[in-house]
Amino acid sequence: MVSAEQTPAGGSSKAGWVLLGAALLLAAGSIGYNVYSGEGDAAPPAEAGAPPSIEQLRAAAEASGDDAGPWGDLAFAYFSQGNYAEAAAAYRRAVEIAPDEAVLWSALGETLVLASERDPLPADALAAFNKALALDATDPRARYFLAAKKDIEKDHEGAIAAWLDLLADSPQGAPWEADLVRTIEQVGQMNSIDVAGRIAAAQGNRKPALLAPGSGSIAGAAASPDVRGPSAADVAAAGAMKPSEQRQMAEGMVAQLEARLQQEPKNLDGWVMLIRSRMTLGEPAKAKAALEAAVKANPGSAAQLRQQAGAMGVS
Repeated sequence: MVSAEQTPAGGSSKAGWVLLGAALLLAAGSIGYNVYSGEGDAAPPAEAGAPPSIEQLRAAAEASGDDAGPWGDLAFAYFSQGNYAEAAAAYRRAVEIAPDEAVLWSALGETLVLASERDPLPADALAAFNKALALDATDPRARYFLAAKKDIEKDHEGAIAAWLDLLADSPQGAPWEADLVRTIEQVGQMNSIDVAGRIAAAQGNRKPALLAPGSGSIAGAAASPDVRGPSAADVAAAGAMKPSEQRQMAEGMVAQLEARLQQEPKNLDGWVMLIRSRMTLGEPAKAKAALEAAVKANPGSAAQLRQQAGAMGVS
């Protein structure tokens, strides 16, 4: 997510836009899980090896037929490298195949924003965000950027109100929460709008926190004590990595979690985190596949799993 920073005259410039919680850092550090073994020691890296190259991802996408997932993977890889033009082209192919996937439309919109050299919110990006919201009125990325449009148009109060609505609708601990709060605070400060009390009110009566694996909040006794969130050091290390290294770290974490779930299919918390991580990585097709695998392994908990997945945009 990004936010427009105003010039002293109150306008907005593309040069003033800053990334708040870049997508790869969310993927690597804020997914909300890591996989450990033994007495807190990190498990060895997944044996899957290095992540696939762009050439391999493109070959997989071109051979995928009517599967949008490989095109989403290719788009995210390009996005990770800062090649937004190629990322946008891949996301366009993905939405051609899966036009009802809101998350793909909002990902396309964000990519088009970053690809634009002059216009902070180009028309094709706005169209993509509006399409996402037509499919899913709760899509947080689309809602964020359409609020940013109000800020660009100098309706700072309207932007803050829309961002506060998004904050109120965000589950506690959502990956975008801290950056969203910071955006509200920054825009409020720049425009002499008091937001502290309104932020507190928006956060005061929200959905339950997104589950942390091993918490037992769904899985109970089946929750694994060997699956926990990243430490502060893990998150800091992720922030210092190159984009390609962040992507590799995220994929390694996902691979370890998937391997653990093969051994612990009754760990509902772990399944929820796998679904969430796939969505954070921009892989809705894989998130849906993880949901179906979780339901198949835990038919008695299907309603709970689908409710948690639904809160993340997976149905």
